[in-house]
Amino acid sequence: MPSVRIDASLGQTFPELYLSTSIINVIVRQSNNLDEQVEKLRTSINYTLENLKDNPIVRAFRDFYWRIGVDPTKIRPASEALIRRILSGRSLPMINNVVDAGNLASAETLIPIGLYDLDKIVGEPVLRFAREDEEFIDLTGKIRKLERNTIVLADDVGIIHIFPHRDSLRTMIDWSTRRVLIVACGVKNVPAELVDYAVQRVIHYLKIL
Repeated sequence: MPSVRIDASLGQTFPELYLSTSIINVIVRQSNNLDEQVEKLRTSINYTLENLKDNPIVRAFRDFYWRIGVDPTKIRPASEALIRRILSGRSLPMINNVVDAGNLASAETLIPIGLYDLDKIVGEPVLRFAREDEEFIDLTGKIRKLERNTIVLADDVGIIHIFPHRDSLRTMIDWSTRRVLIVACGVKNVPAELVDYAVQRVIHYLKIL
């Protein structure tokens, strides 16, 4: 089982960063009851679209985005974008049971969660700063050069995630995926216990989707 480490330079700059991980074996298929689970989540939420920005977890990730030079009103934390869909009366996009489970857990806990095909990861993943003009290929196949000090998750081949909102094409979950690396992330003012819980909720939703 590869560990996911935080590079020393990044850790010194943001000592409050916290990662929780797990590896699970899966059979990728279409979800059975995604809309039902979304509706259950919608009815259990005690906040609204209007006051979501005041939620302490949402606030923590927005504050972190500002610290790393990203405007969270233009590029929202993935977890906030998901719960906004649900609060606005829409469902979540149906991708497959693994991705859907991750999206549900992220929307429920407000914690960004990355899911990666473990068999496509080479070496030990590390959360680090990007290098000048380092390339990243996103889920749509678009290639972009990153600015120095963008926070990324990378393996021995290259970048697999722009932290904490965009995954790569190379390690995405597809119909052939059999082993999944789950990575949930926390920042300042986000309890580590909630980040750990987010990982467990992915596993929970996988059992019922």
